Amino acid sequence: MSQGAGEVHGASIGWLRAVLTGVIVLVIGLAASVGVANLILTKATGLSRSVREYVASVVFLAVVFLLAWALRRLQAHGLI
Repeated sequence: MSQGAGEVHGASIGWLRAVLTGVIVLVIGLAASVGVANLILTKATGLSRSVREYVASVVFLAVVFLLAWALRRLQAHGLI
């Protein structure tokens, strides 16, 4: 079988490291996306409710996309 572009030959991190890394990434992602969105909804009282909802949604999606990009970069460097 041929290796795809960007794949590291023979790189293996093991199941335990993979599971621990996955859990850590999920916890950080959940805390960042939900925590920041919640702060915007509860603390940005100078904005109307609908504007806060839009801002919180954009921040949530931005964190999700940023996390996906960061994970891909970590994979490309063989760290996870």
